[in-house]
Amino acid sequence: MAITAMDNQTTHRRSRTRARLADFSSRWSFMLPAAIILFAVLVYPIFYTLQISFSRLDLASFTASQWVGWDNYSTVLRDDRFWQSMQVTGIYLLFALPIQMVLGFGIAYLINAPWKGRDVVRALFIIPMVVAPVVAGGVWRMILDPLWGLMNYWLGQIGIGPIDWLGTPSLAMATIVIIDTWRWTPFVILIATAALLSLPKDVFEAADIDGANWWTKLWSIALPLLLPIIAATFVVRWLGAVKMFDIVLAATLGGPGGATNVINLFIYEQAFRTLRFAESSAMAVIVLVITMVLTGAFLFGIRKLEDVQ
Repeated sequence: MAITAMDNQTTHRRSRTRARLADFSSRWSFMLPAAIILFAVLVYPIFYTLQISFSRLDLASFTASQWVGWDNYSTVLRDDRFWQSMQVTGIYLLFALPIQMVLGFGIAYLINAPWKGRDVVRALFIIPMVVAPVVAGGVWRMILDPLWGLMNYWLGQIGIGPIDWLGTPSLAMATIVIIDTWRWTPFVILIATAALLSLPKDVFEAADIDGANWWTKLWSIALPLLLPIIAATFVVRWLGAVKMFDIVLAATLGGPGGATNVINLFIYEQAFRTLRFAESSAMAVIVLVITMVLTGAFLFGIRKLEDVQ
C-alpha cells in the first residue's frame, strides 16, 4: 500500500511537471514571434551601434574594420558642438516638459467638468496629436513665415511685426517649444482625462457637502490622487521628448546658428551628411546611457512616491 501511494505521488508530480512545461511552452510559442521581431528591430541595432562606436567603419562594406577602443568616445567628448547640442536639448526639455504637463492636466481638469459640448472639445484636442511631426513642423513653418505667414499677417493687423520667429536665435527655441507643446499636450490631456474619470466620485461629493471650492478640490484631493499618474506620464513624455528630431528638421534644420540643433538632429547630420558613422554611434550610445540613467532615477522616484501615498 505504501509503495502504491508513493507511486501515485510520483505520478502526480510528473503530471504536474508536464503540465507546467506544456504551459510554459505554450506561452513562449505565442511570445516567440514577438521576441524575434523585437530582437531584430531593437536588440540587434543596439549591439551593432555599440560595435561601430568602438571601431572604424568601412564605408564600402558598412562593417567595423578596425577596433579603436575609446577613441571615438574621446573624440566626441572633446567636440564642443556635441556639448552645445546637448545644452540645446536640455533647454528644450527644461521648458517643454513642464509646460506640457501643466497645460495637459490643467486643461483636462477644466474639460472634465460637466458642460455642454465638452465631448466635442475633447475630440478636437486630439487632432494635433495625430498629425505627423514632419507635417506639423512644415505647416508651422509656413504659418510663421516672416513675409507670407498667417501669424505675422494677424499681428500686422494690430501694428506688430513682422517677426522672424524661426530665424531669430532668441525666438527659435521658444517657437520649437510652442510647436512641440501644441502637438504633444493633447497626449497628456488624453491620459489626464482618463485618470480624472477613474477618480472616486464619493470623495468629491463629500468635499461638495463640506463646501469645498474648485481650488480646494484640485489642490487637496485631485492632485494627491493623481500624483502617481502625473509622474508616470512625465516619464512617458520624457522618453518621447528625448527623441525630438523631426519637428526641428522640418521647421528650422537646427538653425539659426545651432540655436535649435538638438542632439538627435546633430547625430543625424554627423552620420548621414558628413559620414562620421563611428563618432555618431558613440554619441548615440552616450545619449542612450544618459537617458537610461535619468529614466531609472525617475522610476525610482515614482516608486518612492507611491510608497509615500
